[in-house]
Amino acid sequence: MEVSGSARCDIMAAHLMKRCTCLLREAARLAPAMAPVGQLRLARIAHKTLNSSATSCSSPFPGSLTEQVEKEQMFTSYPESTEVDQLIEKATTPEELLELLGSGHQLHHHGALILIQLSRLLSGKPEDKALLKQDARFQQLLHLVNSQITTVWHGTLVKLLRSVYALQLPEASRELQSVEQEVRWRMRRLRYKHLAFLAESCAASMQERHSQELLAELLVHLERRWTEIEDGRTVVAIMMKVGHLSESLMNRLEDKCLELVEQFGPEELRKVLVTLAAQSRRSVPLLRAISYHLVQKPFPLTKGMLLDLAYAYGKLNFHQTQVFQRLAADVLSLMPSLTPSEVARCAKSFAFLKWLSLPLFEAFTQHILNRAQDVVLPHLCSLLLAFARLNFHPEQEDQFFSLVHERLEPKLAGLDPALQVDLVWALCVLQQAREAELQAVLHPEFHAQFLEGKSQKDQSTFQKLLHINTTAQLEHPEYSGPFLPASAMVPRPPALDKKATPLQRELQETLKGLLGNANRGSFEVATQYGWVLDAEVVLDSDGQFLPLRDFVAPHLAQSAGNQPLPPGAKRLAFLRWEFPNFNSRSKDLLGRFVLARRHVLAAGFLVVDVPYYEWMELKSEWQKGAYLKDKIRKAVAEELAK
Repeated sequence: MEVSGSARCDIMAAHLMKRCTCLLREAARLAPAMAPVGQLRLARIAHKTLNSSATSCSSPFPGSLTEQVEKEQMFTSYPESTEVDQLIEKATTPEELLELLGSGHQLHHHGALILIQLSRLLSGKPEDKALLKQDARFQQLLHLVNSQITTVWHGTLVKLLRSVYALQLPEASRELQSVEQEVRWRMRRLRYKHLAFLAESCAASMQERHSQELLAELLVHLERRWTEIEDGRTVVAIMMKVGHLSESLMNRLEDKCLELVEQFGPEELRKVLVTLAAQSRRSVPLLRAISYHLVQKPFPLTKGMLLDLAYAYGKLNFHQTQVFQRLAADVLSLMPSLTPSEVARCAKSFAFLKWLSLPLFEAFTQHILNRAQDVVLPHLCSLLLAFARLNFHPEQEDQFFSLVHERLEPKLAGLDPALQVDLVWALCVLQQAREAELQAVLHPEFHAQFLEGKSQKDQSTFQKLLHINTTAQLEHPEYSGPFLPASAMVPRPPALDKKATPLQRELQETLKGLLGNANRGSFEVATQYGWVLDAEVVLDSDGQFLPLRDFVAPHLAQSAGNQPLPPGAKRLAFLRWEFPNFNSRSKDLLGRFVLARRHVLAAGFLVVDVPYYEWMELKSEWQKGAYLKDKIRKAVAEELAK
């Protein structure tokens, strides 16, 4: 059968397309492993291949594309070390490197290497960098690098970008833009270790120099190719340097950390934890995995690692009892080598964790007393605030607080106002506040700056001022003033604007059932002392509930009633204690809540404590009602026993 001319052309075109497809497929397979040189030779071989006598993709080539590449030496291999390479490597001054430009040496691919070595030699020498930029030979070197940029190997290219950033070339520099553009063009072909190198060494410079497009492209490639990460060091380095710049990338890195965590040593675990803490990322699965390996693996932890781990767990508010026990034991064993600064930092971290190890904190106290001459006020302040949070009273209480007052009183007025309030409040918690310290923060000229504060920090500071004022009123009978003005005692709306907890709702419902009449009790009572009572009731001498609003209420800024309590009547306050109100793994209240309970007692109330761990055991409404009745009877009996 005779084939027409047009059909013959179609067949030939089909064969040609088939050959092109095979060629391109082979070229794509080889491209990532090949250097960016020899592109013209590739085109020449491609042309020769297309015109070869091979008849189809399935039939064997006279030589595959790989064989053609090897036969024609299409891509040059990595150059062997030459005399110039050795001179560059051994150079100890910038002058030795610049002299190579006019020495007659053939610098076929050495411009980038010279610039990289220059950057190393001038590291940390800003004055020498400024002089270098004025040297004509340096401008000649930049021109040489720019002309050779397409022949620079991938590994050298990423180091070159770091070097031009380190040399602080102007953002508008043609050579800098050329290197950045070359990196962008090759981004897909770079190995992941090169991308990681860019992230580790260049990302900060990209941000500072507004190279946002290059940085964005780098982050995209890091995220898309995250499965190529094979070692812990790479994932940790990327996480530390650029994880905070991309939420999606950080999610991928956390997944990879979970996959590789078994390979991590203590240093990698430390870096991951510190990075999570710096970004406030409470990744529970990853934290659990890290905690497991910290407990199970017996590798030694240095002093710096222990301090960083304690800080990270505290910042992330992640509780793991076995980890804390190990940290406390290891820190205690290293106590003689700790400085006062490290003691203060460690105490602060454990206070954030609400972890009170009595042997450790006693050792902190003894260590500070032994090195009193080396202790500065900021260290004492950190230690005092940690003790107050945990309500820790050291055995050598008198000596420790004598040191605190000795250092604090002369310098209190010079500290930040909010810190002054924090310190005096901490002394109130620990029942160590002196009259002069109370007067310093309750003086009208001082506290006026917080009365109208709208920020959350100012409101928190003012709340502490209320507690200090209450301490002066109820616990220091000899104190004569000044006090906060009556207008400041009026509760602020945000104090009541909180979502009720399950314990809070159930307590109110059970109490309402016991009272029978809404007039016999009040709930969420905001006192002038800065504390909110969960409930308040009045009992007569026979143990019967009385209408609450008929009587004078000195604990309120504005009392509704005007009658005094009948003889033998008692005012009861119900205080619920939730899980976060206690030290970790303990039934001891934190210092803030110990202060609240003490103030309520000093105000004339009988306190009915309702801790979460007792309430959780009650299953029925009848049990809850019986529990509260029993609590009320015990509170009254204890008062009568006094």
